[in-house]
Amino acid sequence: MTGRQHLDEEALAELQDVMEDEFDVLIHTYIVDSRDRIASLKAALAAVEADTFARTAHSLKGSSINIGAPRLGELCLEAEEAGKAPDLGEASRLVGAIEHEFATVSGLLERLLVR
Repeated sequence: MTGRQHLDEEALAELQDVMEDEFDVLIHTYIVDSRDRIASLKAALAAVEADTFARTAHSLKGSSINIGAPRLGELCLEAEEAGKAPDLGEASRLVGAIEHEFATVSGLLERLLVR
């Protein structure tokens, strides 16, 4: 995963062109939804609900890739796979990594909205 960027500037520029005035709404919605999904990941982990954990990670992976956050998408793919394992030990480590990467990504995205 080294060398992958936090944000895919090209993908974001394309989104901005396509979405025009709705771009800010899209970014804001992604940030809010992602915070909810990360909270759901933590809840599923605490309740040892592997299936819910995997489905939530899958959902966050898709939206992260679509918004242009490749590193976060990769972490979510790893979490999705970890959620399918009988032991959720690796999943716990990945939630921390996802939270850290999301903090970086959301900070960068919020700066785009201030322009």
